[in-house]
Order: sequence, then structure tokens, then C-alpha cells
Amino acid sequence: MQKTILIIGACGQIGTELTIELRKKYGSENVIASDIREGGESLMQSGPFELLDATDYSAVEDVVMHYEIDEIYLMAAMLSATAEKFPMRAWHLNMNSLFHVLNLAKEKKISKVFWPSSIAVFGPNTPKENTPQNTIMEPSTVYGISKQSGERWCEYYNKKYGVDVRSVRYPGLISWKTMPGGGTTDYAVDIYHEALKNGNYECFLRADTQLPMMYMDDAIRATISLMEVPSENVKVRSSYNLSGMSFNPEDIAGSIKKHLPDFSISYAPDFRQEIADSWPSSIDDTLARNEWGWQPEYDLDQTTAEMLENLKK
Repeated sequence: MQKTILIIGACGQIGTELTIELRKKYGSENVIASDIREGGESLMQSGPFELLDATDYSAVEDVVMHYEIDEIYLMAAMLSATAEKFPMRAWHLNMNSLFHVLNLAKEKKISKVFWPSSIAVFGPNTPKENTPQNTIMEPSTVYGISKQSGERWCEYYNKKYGVDVRSVRYPGLISWKTMPGGGTTDYAVDIYHEALKNGNYECFLRADTQLPMMYMDDAIRATISLMEVPSENVKVRSSYNLSGMSFNPEDIAGSIKKHLPDFSISYAPDFRQEIADSWPSSIDDTLARNEWGWQPEYDLDQTTAEMLENLKK
């Protein structure tokens, strides 16, 4: 049976690539992209698009009814660094958009929901190394608080109303196709742009700031494969730990130097350092591997090669 998918927040860093991948897989007409503003040319020309405010319940419901939507991927969110500047706006967007989608599923107007969580759910008291699936969270950022609350609500709606909601905790994501959207791990994208443009980069994190990261192709693959496994395989209804690789700014600079020997990096840590310090340095994602077969494909050097090659073009 053919299904119809709605992506809310389709013009963001993840949304753009997810939309294009889902359109390849399920056919352009069956994947409706939506966002509060129009996106890049490749997205806009690849299939149907709706201007949509994720915080407006009746607007979301109208699109769902009009296109007879089966599944929603809710990718609209205000990210960590931006959310610290606008706490109440971030809370409003991140939480109300989720409630709208969960309630549509509760009312059986859609059958399945994907909602992304983040390593931002963890806090300063979380074990840093191989952070377990279930552990102390205590997030210290607005973004992390909204994601932790979201995880609890997802699990509640699943247990109480049988809503088929699925989620992963994304690490920092690296992509050459779209610019990042105000996150603490954005340096790992900016650095490639600056390396090619100027041959040097001033990093807003310390040299030794080890963080979990992932190449975007892996993140998109994980997202779609979690949505495709049978419901009984999905044991975790809050959000799955997901891991690709872990590195620090010094590591990424070294990886770039293998291609651009004259590249140099300097450090000027800002308010984002404190956010990064509250996050894990590596993630244990055994459950995702065991329950739905997750396996990353990209390490740091492969990521660097892909980034530099594609950005040159």
C-alpha cells in the first residue's frame, strides 16, 4: 500500500536531505515537504511543498487531511545555541509542534510519527564515556530540556494511547548540502567551508572538546530504517541512543591537513563551550544496533574526504 508522508521543518539541515531521500524512495508526489519559509531550489523543485507553521494545530491538521497523510517526520526545532538566546520561543516551537503531531496520531488521523531527540538531553552529571541508553540526564540548556521533555511525552503517548512514535538522539551532524542551523556542533561543518575558502579556521570550542558526531548520510539512513522496521522491534519509545564517531576540533583539523597540508586552526571558545562541556564525549548505542540493526558507515577520514570533495564542486 502506498503511504503519504509529511515532513514538517523540511528546509532545515536534516529536513532537506531527508525529504530528498524519502522522495527517491517513495516517489516525489507521496512526500509533502513543509516549512515556515521556502527552502533551496533542489528541495522546492523535487516535489510538493506547503508553507506551514508547526505551532498552528489547525494548519497542520488541514495539511494532514488534505493530503491524507499517513506518517509525519517532525523536524522543526530551534537548536541549542539559538535556543539559549530565545528560551521561550524555543520552548514554544519545540514542545507545541510535538503535541500537535502526537495528538493527531492519538486521534488516529496519522499512523506513525518520527521525532528527533538529541545528545542535548544529557547534562553535566551524565557519564561522559559511552553514555548509556538509560542514565542521569539533567540537561542544562533550553534545547536539552525541551528534548528531554519531548522524550517523556513520546513514551507517555505510546503507553497511554498506543501512538507509534519513533525517535533517535542525534549527535552533531555533518553535511555539505545545507548550512547548519545554530547548533553547538556547527563548527564541524563550518571548518570545512573555511578550510577551502581561507585555509584557516577560528574554532568556538577548545581543541580537546570531544563530542559525538555523525555524517549526514548515516543520520538519514538511521532515521528511515527506524521508521521502516516492524513496530514490535521498536522497544524504546522515548528515544534511541545513536552513535557514529567521536572527535575533537584538533582531530578534525588533522584530518583536513591530510588533504590541505597548509590548513591552520586557532581557538576562541565562546558561550557554546559551556554547552559542549555538558554533553557526552561518546555514546553507547547497543540497543539501536541490536533491536533494529543500526550500523554507521562513515568515520572521520571518510567524512572529511566527502566534505572537501563535494564542497569543492
